[in-house]
Amino acid sequence: MHLIFRTLLQLFLARRRPALSVWGPSSVALRVLVTDIDIAMHMNNGMYFSVFDLGRFDLMVRSGVWRQMRRRRWTPVAAGETISFRKSLQLNQRYTIKTRIIGLDERAIYFEQRAVTDGEIYARAVIATRLVSPSGPVSNTEIIAAFGAPPEDVVLPEWIHEWRLNNALPSTRRPAPHAW
Repeated sequence: MHLIFRTLLQLFLARRRPALSVWGPSSVALRVLVTDIDIAMHMNNGMYFSVFDLGRFDLMVRSGVWRQMRRRRWTPVAAGETISFRKSLQLNQRYTIKTRIIGLDERAIYFEQRAVTDGEIYARAVIATRLVSPSGPVSNTEIIAAFGAPPEDVVLPEWIHEWRLNNALPSTRRPAPHAW
């Protein structure tokens, strides 16, 4: 909830920016706010995933995908995330969120997102997302029919398959008991 106003602002601003292909890159300029930092006075590690949401919204809105999803009552949900940090973003520092789809498999659409300052990567994340409808997960066939097939150069990196298998929790239809 703490990013609801930034999210609404981003959705509003994205509508006024030039259109993009859903298979192309998106870029959103931001600044580290006081609400983004932790006790060490740099952006909190958890905030990266929150601001990366803004980058994905920008890509979806500018490509027209967001409007199509809303019309079909499809909702994007994160299914898995991994991130690596290289440098810390400091209070008031300007940075850019770079976003692109790096591929899809039978279970998810994968985004690569980067926090970049002065041409340098500060953090990089891969986010596995799913689209769900009121009747359940949306199939790739439905996604490609709605948004078009990815270009041939959009090929999911091989390591993603192994990461996804090793990172996945059991289906919601199977038990997932906690026991340490």
